[in-house]
Amino acid sequence: MKPRKYKLKRIHSHEAVKTLDESHFRINYQSKLNPSQYEAVSSVEGTYLIIAGAGTGKTQTLVYRVARLIELGYDPKSILLLTFTRKAANEMMRRASLLLDDRCSKIRGGTFHSFANVTLRRYAKVAGLDSSFTILDQGDSADIINLIRSQEGFIDDKKRFPKKRTLNKVFSLSVNKNRKVEEIIEEDFPHFLPLIDKILEINKIYTQYKRKNNLLDYDDLLIYLRDFLFSNTAAAKSLLHSIKFTMVDEYQDTNHIQAEIVKGLAQINKNVVVVGDDSQAIYSFRGADFRNIIDFPKLFKNVRIIKLEENYRSVQSVLNFANQINDNAIEKYKKTLYTRKKGGALPYIVAAANENIQSKFIVEKVLDLREEGVPLNDIAVLFRSSFFSFDLEIELAKANIPFQKFGGMKFIEAAHIKDVLAFLRIAANPKDIISWYRVLLLHEGVGPKTAQRILDELATSRLTIDTHPSSYKDSSHIKKLVDLFKLLYKIHTLDVPPTQKIQMVYEYYFPLFKDKYDDFNKRNKDLEIFMNISEKYRTLDTLLSDMAIEPIIDSMIDVEDTDKEDEFLTLSTIHSAKGLEWHSVFIIHAIDGYFPSARSAEKLETLEEERRLMYVASTRAKKNLFVTYPMNIYNREEGTTLSKPSRFITDISPGVAEGWLIEDEY
Repeated sequence: MKPRKYKLKRIHSHEAVKTLDESHFRINYQSKLNPSQYEAVSSVEGTYLIIAGAGTGKTQTLVYRVARLIELGYDPKSILLLTFTRKAANEMMRRASLLLDDRCSKIRGGTFHSFANVTLRRYAKVAGLDSSFTILDQGDSADIINLIRSQEGFIDDKKRFPKKRTLNKVFSLSVNKNRKVEEIIEEDFPHFLPLIDKILEINKIYTQYKRKNNLLDYDDLLIYLRDFLFSNTAAAKSLLHSIKFTMVDEYQDTNHIQAEIVKGLAQINKNVVVVGDDSQAIYSFRGADFRNIIDFPKLFKNVRIIKLEENYRSVQSVLNFANQINDNAIEKYKKTLYTRKKGGALPYIVAAANENIQSKFIVEKVLDLREEGVPLNDIAVLFRSSFFSFDLEIELAKANIPFQKFGGMKFIEAAHIKDVLAFLRIAANPKDIISWYRVLLLHEGVGPKTAQRILDELATSRLTIDTHPSSYKDSSHIKKLVDLFKLLYKIHTLDVPPTQKIQMVYEYYFPLFKDKYDDFNKRNKDLEIFMNISEKYRTLDTLLSDMAIEPIIDSMIDVEDTDKEDEFLTLSTIHSAKGLEWHSVFIIHAIDGYFPSARSAEKLETLEEERRLMYVASTRAKKNLFVTYPMNIYNREEGTTLSKPSRFITDISPGVAEGWLIEDEY
């Protein structure tokens, strides 16, 4: 038989073919984007760091990149977009869908934690988990730690012992910053160093407790995801093969584990785009690591850096001010923000005789702006720390200027919402001891000792919500709490939508709720909102995961009565203002020791983060920027002392800002 001749033909990867021809695209990307944005959007294969200065269209760039990848023919499910809020991911997918079509809504989009939750439930067995795990929010974690620290042998009446939230913060920072607990204690809480052995023991017990009871806190979600990605298992490889493109928003806000997750995601398909601004890295107190964005080119080979510098938010005079602040940064990606917008007055640096004169100046200027047609909603007063605005709040009230102050308790942290969630968490995971404890203590006549006895019976299965309470013959506790166990049995076993389960809880809980809170009428609005939110969920697990991973809405009890005003002046910490913008912005208390804070000036890295805070604050202004400081500061210990202007504004050139001096003329 004559041997067959085979002709070998190279099969080109579809990735290479798809980048050749744009004539069939529905969107003319080049005409819609500036050159730097287009470069970022049209870059397909490889690893890219996009340095997106404030107001330079970062979101638009990511949206167009999603649309273009789909126009190239890639499966939407092969695109992963990681953000820091669910709202940001949903907004990007919505905008991409409007730009192109509904395929854009089918990409994998979400937060690091939500992606971890979905992945770990899908691959639970390989990741060493039970897929029905419960997610602990920060309050739950602190409560468990409190149960452990209250055990005999930890707290000594003669010595101060760290509180539950302090311990929770220390353990979390240790994980996020990849540092030992001892180091965190030594740096932030040195007075607790003599107790380090007890603190480490609590951390050990806390870790064991979570494992035993099928509980994961926020940090565990990231740790298990990272370990799964690097596990080299068939399941991990399958996931990694399915993700062809990874995009990360706000990369400067990632912590150590999140940076490792990004690296893990790119093990097979090395197509990674991270977008961020090193000059807006201001969240180290949450564990974010400035070095992640600075050292990104070392994390991957052949990283290409693209800079977005054309600003669409502010006038050039504001940008010149921000650029000069940034120019003095020790370590940075060099960039110069510019705009095509015309006009704009120079920013003002205003020295006031004292704090009250500063407040009165702001009140007068706000009223002037309002008369000029600038809505109160488009004016903001920003500050380094929330107590800086106390004097101003009094003056605003005197002038009948309505305002909202941002910060404070979130919806999910409100006690009455946590109460309702505790009932639901027990229904989803009967081993959730911390939720049991919370629910039991709501009832009159049930104190810590009685609650512990009931918990012991639950642990030995003498009590259970898997069967109807009528079957409990030998438990004395069930007589007091028969209605509670009937409710829990019902919401645990009934196959009905979450809204119906919440309604059952609400009907049972309302009398307890009414007795517990004097302001139950105002708080009741939160429960109504919660029921409204739950209507879009089909399963209880999904609802509980979302509520734990990302709180949805501010609580009604944290919002001042509006008096039916439509407009409010914004008072906000700079941290809370990031990502927002206003026509006119005031930055107050710009004095050394306050901004930068005295403690931050002790170390170069913390001082540099304060500089970035000033940069973030100044780039919130679209048209007018006022930086104010009192020349004299009063405190009870030292009396009135002469202040020193913030080092960040003393370096500003005379042609970049206009100086004002305001003495006591009000």
